[in-house]
Amino acid sequence: MSDIQLQDIGEDRSLLLVDDDEPFLRRLFRAMEKRGFEPEMAESVAAGKASAIARPPAYAVVDLRLEDGSGLDVVETIRERRPEARIVVLTGYGAIATAVAAVKVGATDYLSKPADADDVVNALLARGDDLPPPPDNPMSADRVRWEHIQRVYELCDRNVSETARRLNMHRRTLQRILAKRSPK
Repeated sequence: MSDIQLQDIGEDRSLLLVDDDEPFLRRLFRAMEKRGFEPEMAESVAAGKASAIARPPAYAVVDLRLEDGSGLDVVETIRERRPEARIVVLTGYGAIATAVAAVKVGATDYLSKPADADDVVNALLARGDDLPPPPDNPMSADRVRWEHIQRVYELCDRNVSETARRLNMHRRTLQRILAKRSPK
């Protein structure tokens, strides 16, 4: 890690990581620690909010969809306790509506999974109008389409007919897509 990056982080290196995917959370924790941050983990909205209230972080990476609710609740809590905090929202279901909602409640940036530690650091340390560089390995168009279909399917309580109606596609076509593995 370069000294420039340590300067970019600043004196307060506190970082709150909130995600219910434990293996991903542990990998991100180790990666962020190696990059000079002082991370703390939380695996739920409740734990994330409690941590944000007890020790408001300078930086945060919050998953949008957690088992016990929305990560946006954690973002709001952090923003109330520490208005200058830099917060990145991560999600497996990238959609414009959720990106807008995340920014409205105080997120600094919004990344779709899979995002690696470098993508997260670039988003956390981007200042002003500087845009972070594009990801080295972005999701393919097929993967984005598949993620969107999975998201709508989950929102329709895994009802194939209702999902097909909302996506304006034939039910059998949707069934074939759902039966296949996710594209790379």
